[in-house]
Amino acid sequence: MSISVVLFTCDLRLHDHPPLRAALDGTEEVVPLFVRDRGVDASGFAVPNRLAFLADCLHDLDAGLRERGGRLVVRSGDLVEEVCKVAAEADADEVHMAADASAHAHRRERRLRRALEGEGVRLHVHDTVSTAVAPGAVAPAGSDHFAVFTPYFRRWSEQRLREPHGAPRAVRVPEGVGSESLPSRADLSGLSEGLAAGGEIAGRKSLATWLRSGVAAYEDRHDDLAGDATSRLSPHLHFGTLSPVELVHRARRAGGPGAEAFVRQLAWRDFHRQVLAARPAAADADYRTQHDRWRSEKAARADVEAWKEGRTGYPVVDAAMRQLRHEGWMHNRGRLLTASFLAKTLYVDWRVGARHFLDLLVDGDVANNQLNWQWMAGTGTDTRPNRVLNPVIQAKRYDPDGAYVRRWVPELAGLEGPSVHEPWKLRGLDRAAFDYPDPIVELYEGLARFKRARGRD
Repeated sequence: MSISVVLFTCDLRLHDHPPLRAALDGTEEVVPLFVRDRGVDASGFAVPNRLAFLADCLHDLDAGLRERGGRLVVRSGDLVEEVCKVAAEADADEVHMAADASAHAHRRERRLRRALEGEGVRLHVHDTVSTAVAPGAVAPAGSDHFAVFTPYFRRWSEQRLREPHGAPRAVRVPEGVGSESLPSRADLSGLSEGLAAGGEIAGRKSLATWLRSGVAAYEDRHDDLAGDATSRLSPHLHFGTLSPVELVHRARRAGGPGAEAFVRQLAWRDFHRQVLAARPAAADADYRTQHDRWRSEKAARADVEAWKEGRTGYPVVDAAMRQLRHEGWMHNRGRLLTASFLAKTLYVDWRVGARHFLDLLVDGDVANNQLNWQWMAGTGTDTRPNRVLNPVIQAKRYDPDGAYVRRWVPELAGLEGPSVHEPWKLRGLDRAAFDYPDPIVELYEGLARFKRARGRD
């Protein structure tokens, strides 16, 4: 009897799962395996919000497998060692897993392949599990990746995507392979109060709602801070409870400008992965250096703490940072605003902000987080590296009546309309009535400092 191990990593679902589909087609029994990778823990990437969402996903995955006659096997430790142990216990011939883009994932895959080959076990790595188009599948002449999104998107849009698979009807797991207990979010502390629930069931419900009542207006409303009109599917894409291939197909079937705009965002996700796969150092080093001499976290301690706490004196920045703290998630326009403010107005090293985001974001993803931060810092793929977003202008454009600010900065709730974006304009007793700080920097001073640093004054 042939047996395969299916190693789940960033693909915690049963629908449209190519490694599981291949294993079930080629063998009689499979061992669905998740390893709590010691290397991920050591990197500082395993933070409470993501661990809680992960626990939800694993419970949901196990329940789905049990409905089909199977179960999830969970182990902790060095991933390579644990996979080899499980393969030996099950007397497995093959291991199937999804491809990933990070340097850690590539090193792990190479180690795993060598170790399994030494035991006579074949490793199959499947593309288009966590991306719609695989990194490296499209590339310009003379380069291994696209450095600019627009030409990448043209080529990406021309690709014929594989058809999504349905969930399996039955999964047979061999006896005798032991498992640890599933983790639980109840055992974790330090979680964001408004953290969303994880798991494939929750993800598919959110997707259905989004396609039914949200995507049509996406092009017009995706920057509406108060409207909260984005899909909020990013945590499910990060943990793989939803398939990006399926999302593209279903959005295209829905059709219309909103669906097209949503597909473009899915392409941005693939774009960042193909950049990171080709330039793994970009996870921590400038993709395109501007020779910045950033203020360090230590040198700018007071400013950095005010930014983290949502006490900068710029209400829209503070609202977004407080949303991050409360939900473990932030609106896409808020991410751009807060990143521009830290990296360019405060001229603090983008890595300080990227690390704080990764400490809290449930969708915290090395490719998207780091490369979006570099995009805003002007050291990444942005073709206008010196653009600076003015938080007041942005607030009036994307939160015109101030509802987003009043939701997250309740001490300013008494200010009506757009005046909430500039509380420093109040005078005397009117200003004293609001327990809210003055701006930590004047915008013109921050802009002048940034221009000097970039040699553009």
